[in-house]
Amino acid sequence: MEAQLKLIGWLLIILALLHAGFARYFNWRHEFAAVSLINRQMMYVHTFFIAFTVLLMGLLCLSSAAELVGTPLGRRLALGCSVFWLVRLLIQFFGYSAQLWRGKGFETFVHVVLSGLWSYLSLVFLLVGLA
Repeated sequence: MEAQLKLIGWLLIILALLHAGFARYFNWRHEFAAVSLINRQMMYVHTFFIAFTVLLMGLLCLSSAAELVGTPLGRRLALGCSVFWLVRLLIQFFGYSAQLWRGKGFETFVHVVLSGLWSYLSLVFLLVGLA
């Protein structure tokens, strides 16, 4: 399981870094021009902290895989991570409309890949947490 956690660590770091391009890719400058300053800034700040949390989770997996697998505290942390990613998986299906991806090649591909990633993360962390 340590190898799986290290792989997850790299995947989470990549995911965190991808957040840096969200504003440009989703054209937030134009999309948020009509919203208040506080709403615009909250979107940027919350995106930063999501990316930061994902980055820290990735670094934890890379630096402490043995402790996550081999200690009671590590297993509890892994169980918490499992819940985090399971909720994210549920949001993928119940928080976003299928209109955003259905019938669109690239968007459907991303939806499927991310659904698989959230499932993988949830399962590995759950297995570590329950070991």
